[in-house]
Amino acid sequence: MFEAHFQTFEEPEAGVALTARLAALREELARRKLTGFVVPRADQQQNEYVAPSEERLAWLTGFTGSAGLAVVLTHEAAVFVDGRYTLQAAKQVDAKAWAVEPLIDPPPESWLSAHLKPGDRLGFDPWLHTFSAAERLAGACAKAGAELVAVEGNPVDTIWHDRPPPPVAPVAVHGLQFAGIAETEKLKQIRSEIEKLGVDAVVLSDSHAVAWTFNIRGADVAHTPLPLSYALVPKDGRPTVFIDHRKLSNLTRDHLEQSADVREPDALAPTLMALGKSGGSIALDSATAADALSRLIANAGGKPVRGSDPVALLKAAKNATEIAGTKTAHRRDAVALARFLAWVDREAGSGKLTEIDAVEALETFRRDTGALKDVSFPTISGTGPNGAIVHYRVTRKSNRRIARGDLLLIDSGAQYEDGTTDVTRTLAVGEPTDEMRDRFTRVLRGHIAIARAVFPDGTTGAQLDTLARQYLWAAGVDFEHGTGHGVGSYLSVHEGPARISKLGTTPLKRGMILSNEPGYYKTDGFGIRIENLELVVAADITGAEKPMNAFETLTLAPIDRRLIEVAMLSKDELDWLNAYHARVSAEVRPALDEATKAWLDQATAELKP
Repeated sequence: MFEAHFQTFEEPEAGVALTARLAALREELARRKLTGFVVPRADQQQNEYVAPSEERLAWLTGFTGSAGLAVVLTHEAAVFVDGRYTLQAAKQVDAKAWAVEPLIDPPPESWLSAHLKPGDRLGFDPWLHTFSAAERLAGACAKAGAELVAVEGNPVDTIWHDRPPPPVAPVAVHGLQFAGIAETEKLKQIRSEIEKLGVDAVVLSDSHAVAWTFNIRGADVAHTPLPLSYALVPKDGRPTVFIDHRKLSNLTRDHLEQSADVREPDALAPTLMALGKSGGSIALDSATAADALSRLIANAGGKPVRGSDPVALLKAAKNATEIAGTKTAHRRDAVALARFLAWVDREAGSGKLTEIDAVEALETFRRDTGALKDVSFPTISGTGPNGAIVHYRVTRKSNRRIARGDLLLIDSGAQYEDGTTDVTRTLAVGEPTDEMRDRFTRVLRGHIAIARAVFPDGTTGAQLDTLARQYLWAAGVDFEHGTGHGVGSYLSVHEGPARISKLGTTPLKRGMILSNEPGYYKTDGFGIRIENLELVVAADITGAEKPMNAFETLTLAPIDRRLIEVAMLSKDELDWLNAYHARVSAEVRPALDEATKAWLDQATAELKP
């Protein structure tokens, strides 16, 4: 039968049971002569998914979202979350012990300025905050006449007696048949960026950058094949990879030593201090480098140079091998998706299926490919009102039956060695309402507008974001998340620096892969999202006066025809949809069994005006 190997549905610890931990932390802070402490949801490299040993925020507060922060003061405490997690935090956090506050507007620093008193000493772990985050905290303290104190040894770790050990998952070589470019060539590209920066060396503090540069993958965190590690690349001489040796087999060590020295992670600090003592200027990634790294370099007499990680853009523009691999991965994934969607259509009307059943079935169909390494994030399977919670994660407690008249929103992805997928489909169970069809069609029109967009070199995601929202805006509605994020090649499903959103300032380059996922969410009613992955390619325009780009759709799965109000579509939109469905059928149908072929024929049949 169906089962999930890569996801769990247990309810996390929550609420009143955790208040003893808060009391214990306050005692530890008093012992250290601190009047407060900041607990971010972060590891040393600001990863989206963190190892169990780094889940300090969840352990202390019960809040399990992927972004957040807690501040503990002597008599007050607050958990800060963004709009995606407001409902979740209210359920998970003990309201008597913690206030739930916004993470973005206003930011936690505003709360700190109002609640800190002159003479207060606010502690923070400089390994868990970037330089700019530490600077913001220092500004808030200064405003209140308080002091920001960098602690040695995290006080949460002192009281967390059964804290899990750090992960030591084995590292694997990511072969050239997947990576496409050898490490020596990638290091040449990085050194060319180092020269442009005018620095002596660059620290790769983002494990994704280390994995990409040295063609390795690992399993230290959930859903992203990361080997937690650092690297130092000097402008001349051999780079050094800092990684726990227990993760390396003789094969992976030999692979790394062909292009780098390999040292334990605790060698990073003395290596940086030695470089600093010689007056070296060292580039650090503002987004992932810990404040502690800046301090180490500066205190030794060196010059930390903060900016963008030069690897991020190199990694984001996929090479020909990675593009071919991701297309193969999407075709494979499409077969699993077709089997799943046909299964939902057959079974959902009975009223016996639940959200968890859907998650388990989809993962099983993907495992049946024989190539699944992991899901690329925990599947979002929300029906009825649960579908309106943007980052909903089903638990045994919240698990809801899929009933006739509901919409089922299913957002999922897979990690294959040749590519990473991410796809959302919204399915009608029984007869949808006119409102559902109207909203779905507006979301679809926005999705098609992005898919058909043509734009000159230098265009940013922020410039395209409006295309996805225009038809929703015309009805006085919107969605509160970005339209799209970058996607890695057997790496993070949420990859920077490019994105399609109001905040997307990075120009889109050929070879980048981005999601296209407008949505609509009616609180306590239903949720709608349509998501495909798009590859940035050259646009073929006769007589174009400058280089123009377009999107090529990678995802191959039918869009639910029952939810489309055809009269609302323009001829061009209808042509796009019919051509997309014809392509899905042509590429996916040959690999299906007869029953699923019959379902696909119906699901991709031409829609008439």
